[in-house]
Amino acid sequence: MSVASAEAHQLFPRHRRSAGRARAALRQQLIEWKIAEEPAETAVLLLSDLVTNAVEHGRVSPGREIGTRFALYDGTLRVEVADANDDLPKPRPAGIDDEDGRGLALVIALADRWGTCPRRNGIGKAVWVELKLSSEGAC
Repeated sequence: MSVASAEAHQLFPRHRRSAGRARAALRQQLIEWKIAEEPAETAVLLLSDLVTNAVEHGRVSPGREIGTRFALYDGTLRVEVADANDDLPKPRPAGIDDEDGRGLALVIALADRWGTCPRRNGIGKAVWVELKLSSEGAC
């Protein structure tokens, strides 16, 4: 069974705990949409990276929130994370001993498509990933 078109939004504070809260919100939404385990876990992993990047690199004033949007349409799951920083993510090489710097490479490797767009309600940008759901993508 597949949901034809659905969408959910949520705001999180720019705080390190927000990645875990966003993952929990996405997991709950994917259960409601009856998305299969494999694409669901990939989506949660990608969301975690995007929220973590927004928290760590979205150097904006305190009180600004990080927005998430989860959308399901035409057999595609889209996950967006918006912050109030206009700086766009750029892939960078990570050394073998580096503890970070691999997130965007992970996004590129796992997402069917990804990109950025201006934030819907003003200042900043949204970074999004899309996962195509096969006929087995929904249970």
